[in-house]
Amino acid sequence: MANIKIDRIKKSFGSFDALKEISLDIGDGEFVSLLGPSGCGKTTLLRIIAGLETETSGEILIGGKAVNGLAPRDRGLAMVFQNYAVFPHMTVFENVAFGLRMQKADATRVKTQVEKAAALLHIEPYLDRYPNKLSGGQRQRVAVARALAVEPQVLLMDEPLSNLDALLRLEMRTELKAVLQASGTTTVYVTHDQTEAMGLSDRIAVMYNGRIEQVGPPVEIYSHPATRFVGGFIGNPPMNFIRLPVEGGAVKLGSQAQAVPQASGDIVLGLRGEDVALAPLSEGLPLDVRVSEPMGSHLLLTGTIAGQPVRVILPPGEKVRAGDRIGLRPDPSRLTWLSPDTGIALNVAAN
Repeated sequence: MANIKIDRIKKSFGSFDALKEISLDIGDGEFVSLLGPSGCGKTTLLRIIAGLETETSGEILIGGKAVNGLAPRDRGLAMVFQNYAVFPHMTVFENVAFGLRMQKADATRVKTQVEKAAALLHIEPYLDRYPNKLSGGQRQRVAVARALAVEPQVLLMDEPLSNLDALLRLEMRTELKAVLQASGTTTVYVTHDQTEAMGLSDRIAVMYNGRIEQVGPPVEIYSHPATRFVGGFIGNPPMNFIRLPVEGGAVKLGSQAQAVPQASGDIVLGLRGEDVALAPLSEGLPLDVRVSEPMGSHLLLTGTIAGQPVRVILPPGEKVRAGDRIGLRPDPSRLTWLSPDTGIALNVAAN
């Protein structure tokens, strides 16, 4: 079993707490992304799992065995970094074989494992080439093949696609998902790119300010954010937040009264841009359109509702121009209600 248990891990650098009691269970064969902005602690946590950084307190278990204090080579894992980290003086075969050579594997196992990893990553034709004859995407495939060739219990990946251009990232993301599904390797993946996390992961742990804000499957994280940060960080455009008054346990959304999880005061409506439809102005939420952008697959509108900035998505054929005032009808099954004071969703339990 290659499950990972992260138990109350803290990491301090002097008076600065980079990680504030992080706990997370990762199942055998599961792909979990650590997603968040720069400085949130995701790479620090990955380095602690790898043994490249020492925790201030807490425990890491891999396969039920505590690995605190063990050297990286003794933890049964492999790591793929942001840069390709391939050896320019070695052929692709020797690069992929490097970890096996370090393990003193015999020649038969080296050949078998290199060919197996090369087949998974589609780099068989390049085994005799040197890295300077490869594209960036091919070199990153070599780095992943090298990690998989040693058949690690756990694969750790630190923003491995960020140095690639957009088309290569898309291609590599597709290949990576297929390869890791085939290998069944437990994977922890660090990224600030929500598209990568959404597309690759079984579950996402969204991190902010040294804490995990929410853990769950991508669709759950997207549809039911536990905090305002999660809703605003995930989504393109990000979730809209509209502060509205509550009267008698309901708010007015145009001509409709919508029940909310509190009796009075103000509440924040979290609304995804695609979760609205056009409605007669007299019946819908009034949107004052400032910018209208035809995006091919959809129409992106930027404007204000009750003086608060919003972005909404409509079908591409809608004729809406800058300066128009239109009515919007939110989908009542897709609303998130948040506390204006804490930013915590009132209808979703925060982690």
